[in-house]
Amino acid sequence: MTSLPARVMDLDSKGVIRPGMDADLVVFDPAFITDTATYDRPRQHPRGVQHVIVNGEFVVKDSETTSATPGDVIRA
Repeated sequence: MTSLPARVMDLDSKGVIRPGMDADLVVFDPAFITDTATYDRPRQHPRGVQHVIVNGEFVVKDSETTSATPGDVIRA
């Protein structure tokens, strides 16, 4: 799901989970995930996302956002 698009875009450190790669992961329970955004409040976080890891650092841990901002802009 992610390795093919990463290869097509020449993003060699993305798309697979392996030592030395950029770890971008989302951990969620599909039975409990719920979109909470509305047209009036579009920036609401969804319910049911336990963890989000970007470049190996937690940006959401135990359903709470952290202050970490490890991501980079990827330009084609």
